[in-house]
Amino acid sequence: MPRSSMTLHSIVLALLTLCTVCFGQHLAAQPRVPEGNKWTPIGRTVAALGKNIGSMMQDSRNNYWFASNGEGVFYYDGTRLVQITDRDGLCSNFVRLVKEDVHGKIWFTTSDGVCCYDGQSIIDYTARINTAPPGIFRPSPGDLFFGRPDGMCVYNGKSFTSFAIHPVTYFPSPNDINRPYSVYSTLVDREGSVWFGTQERGVCRFDGARYTYFTAHGLDKAAVRTLFQDKSGNIWAGNNGAGLFRYTGVEFENVTDEHGLANPGFLKKLGAKEGTLARPWTMAEDETGTLLIGSIDAGLWKYDGRVFTNFTTKDGLPGNSIWTISKDRQGRLWFVVGGETIGTFNGNTFARFTM
Repeated sequence: MPRSSMTLHSIVLALLTLCTVCFGQHLAAQPRVPEGNKWTPIGRTVAALGKNIGSMMQDSRNNYWFASNGEGVFYYDGTRLVQITDRDGLCSNFVRLVKEDVHGKIWFTTSDGVCCYDGQSIIDYTARINTAPPGIFRPSPGDLFFGRPDGMCVYNGKSFTSFAIHPVTYFPSPNDINRPYSVYSTLVDREGSVWFGTQERGVCRFDGARYTYFTAHGLDKAAVRTLFQDKSGNIWAGNNGAGLFRYTGVEFENVTDEHGLANPGFLKKLGAKEGTLARPWTMAEDETGTLLIGSIDAGLWKYDGRVFTNFTTKDGLPGNSIWTISKDRQGRLWFVVGGETIGTFNGNTFARFTM
C-alpha cells in the first residue's frame, strides 16, 4: 500500500496551444557540437533561477537548461547561471520546452513559436515549421516533433516534414481544428515507432506505415501528458485524470485502476485527492529499473513492478506538484517541484539544488 500523503491544492494548468512543440526521446543518436562552430555563450549571468520552471534537460556539453514560463530560459555550466531572453533573440520569454538535436543545437518551444540556438545566435524557425511540405516520414532516433495549426511537423536534423495524425474522415469545425488530436507528448521507441499522446483521442502509434489509436479504459478521457519506455521495453502513458497506463502489446491497461489509486471525482469536479495516481505528469527510471512517476497534484510515486510507494511533503518533498523528472548523463535524477524548486533524488531522499 502507498504511504499516506498530504496533497497541496493544485490549480489546473492551462492546455497547451496548437503551437506547442513536442520532442521525441533521444535514443541512439548522440548530439555533438555544431560542425565548424565555436560554442559562443549568449545571455547574461544572474544570481538565481526565475519562477515557473516547467522543464529541464542536460545537453551534450553537460550544461543544464531550465525553461521558464515568463522569464526566458536559463542554463548552468557548473560555474555560472545564465539567463537568455527575447533581448537575445528568443521568440518569447514564455518557454515551454528546451531540447537538443542530433547536431548539438538547442531548440526552444515558446508561446510565440520555435527558435534554435546554433552555437552562435538564436534563429526563429516558426515560419519554416508552419510552411513545411507534407510527406511521409520514417521515424528515427533524435527526431524533434512540432505542433502546427493543421497538424504536426517532424525535424530529422536536416529537413522539416509536415503530417497529420488525425483520420482523413475527420472534419473539424473552424473553431476546433484538430483540437482533439492535439499532441501533448511524443516517444520514439526502440523499434522505431512513434507514439503520440493526444488531448482527447488517447495514444496514437505510427509504425512507419499506419496510425493506430488506443483509447480503452479511459485513455481518451483527458490529455496524455507523458509517454515513456522503460529498460524492459514497456511503453507507459500518463493521462491527466485517468491515471497511469501500460501497453500490453495489444492495448493499454489502466494500472492506476488496478491498484486502487484512482480519483474518479477529478474529471467531474477537478479536485485533488491525496494518495491517488490520477494525474501523472512526467516519468523517468532509476538505475535499478524502478519507474518514477511525478504527479501534478499528489507527489512522487515509485513503482518496482509490484508495489507503489508515494513520497510527499511528509517525506521531505518540497511540494506535491511535480512538473518534471529528468535523468542527467551521470544517471542522477532531477526534479522540478511547483515550478520553483529544483532538486535531486537518490531513490529515497530529496536534496534541494543550489547554484
